[in-house]
Amino acid sequence: MKALLAGLLILVVAGCSRAPEAPRATAPEAAKVVSAAAGLPLGSGTPHADTAVAWYKGDVDAAFSVAKAANKPVFMYWGAVWCPPCNQVKATVFNRHDFIERSQYFVPVYVDGDKPGAQKTGARFKVSAYPTMILFRPDGSEIVRLPGEVDADQYMRVLAMGMNGARPVQETLRSAIGGSGHALTPEDWRMLAYYSWDTDEQQLVPKKELPATLARLARSCPREQADTATRLNLKALAAAATARDAKARDDRAAVAQITPVLADPKLVRVNFDLVMYYAGALAGHVTLPKSAARAELVTAWNAALVPLAADASLSTADRLAAVAAEVDLAKLDAGKDPLPAPLLGRVRNAVARADRETTDPYARQAVISAGADVLAEAGLLDESDKLLTDELARSHSPYYFMLGLAANAKKRGDKAAAVDWAQKAYDASEGPATRLQWGGAYIRTLVELAPQDTARIEAAATNVIAELPAGPDTFFERSRRSLEKIGRQLATWNKDGKHNASLARIRAQMAAVCTKLPAADPARATCNGVLRPSAALET
Repeated sequence: MKALLAGLLILVVAGCSRAPEAPRATAPEAAKVVSAAAGLPLGSGTPHADTAVAWYKGDVDAAFSVAKAANKPVFMYWGAVWCPPCNQVKATVFNRHDFIERSQYFVPVYVDGDKPGAQKTGARFKVSAYPTMILFRPDGSEIVRLPGEVDADQYMRVLAMGMNGARPVQETLRSAIGGSGHALTPEDWRMLAYYSWDTDEQQLVPKKELPATLARLARSCPREQADTATRLNLKALAAAATARDAKARDDRAAVAQITPVLADPKLVRVNFDLVMYYAGALAGHVTLPKSAARAELVTAWNAALVPLAADASLSTADRLAAVAAEVDLAKLDAGKDPLPAPLLGRVRNAVARADRETTDPYARQAVISAGADVLAEAGLLDESDKLLTDELARSHSPYYFMLGLAANAKKRGDKAAAVDWAQKAYDASEGPATRLQWGGAYIRTLVELAPQDTARIEAAATNVIAELPAGPDTFFERSRRSLEKIGRQLATWNKDGKHNASLARIRAQMAAVCTKLPAADPARATCNGVLRPSAALET
């Protein structure tokens, strides 16, 4: 799923009508009894359309009230309709019989990022990335953030550990790094190894300290828990490889740690997410370009990827990720040279098989995203375009794939097509947070590829602002960040002062929105600042 998340960042930060809901399944009787006991309408716990799980939709406080009355944990899923990794989780985890069965023993709440108040809820629980899944105690203390990138069986094991009395991961981490790690159970160590550090939002560890913290945990992990220590060490290396200041280096110690993992099929399978989704980043970080060490490591890595691409126990999207990892490795030293024909053949075959065999609409949102991304990364832009355009009529969120078409057009140098697809994506997008995010992507594309089109840029910004709900909830979490990004984009566009008049009009329109907010509400100050980036925001 890491590959999917990377693709999402490229397309959205840089992807129309929803399908009608299926008939709702009947909620488990236990959920109805709990709802009634808490004085809630029986319908408040009815299942989300994609599963028989009795999701509470958006009402987190109601979910916690039920949890306290029933002494159950709360499982919160934060996601969005269009998000490929979210759809992957729906297709591989939430529809499993054991997950549905276990859901009777926790209170599940689904927070759709586009629903009213959702972004304020996101800020409250410090969640941003879609999807984020958290298990809470009834009192609201956080037990664990669950790793959506692992396979479903491993996910269920982590969920079971969290429900079976595991202490909150914050306490576990404090003990592990505070010198009392000997008192931790094997389950405590596994919880640290499988914690979703990617969605932590610096709750436990500042981002810049994460590689060193994970490495310290790996060293402190008891010797008899070698597999857990191995995973912690791999996560430490991956965090270092993806840090903002990461550079290629001749790190023979790291290579010596990675190579035995690649040679052990059991370790490769258990850590498949790290082996696949960080292949290029890790190999490129711990070896120097065009070195013998890199060539040897890439050879060993490719040998480990072949069984993963053929592993029917993995999801189709994950199997595609194994082929995508081969592409990432091949591109490390390829420069502008085309990739080898045999690799291109494997890419084509893997994507065609995935397209042909995937019929579930949730799974397709993830699979087509992954397939289009690997085709584009392999230089097969026309084939990526065809996969995406064929999916537009089939997808419940085609606007996500339109951004993929915009990215492909940009890669081939077709600026006009890239801008037009970005506009189509924005026009088709649905939901306030999503439209704000897609509007920002459209403005960014215009600023980058058509900065001379002052009228179009001003019209795009004016339209985005005109749609803003005039309430405090607009200025939280992802929506606030989207507005701040727009502010930075417009500041970049006007760095030479040639568009002062347009920018003044845009900011005046934004100021009119801000004046509708209560003067004492902190959201008003946020509103006033989003289109006027500080020096810190411009870095």
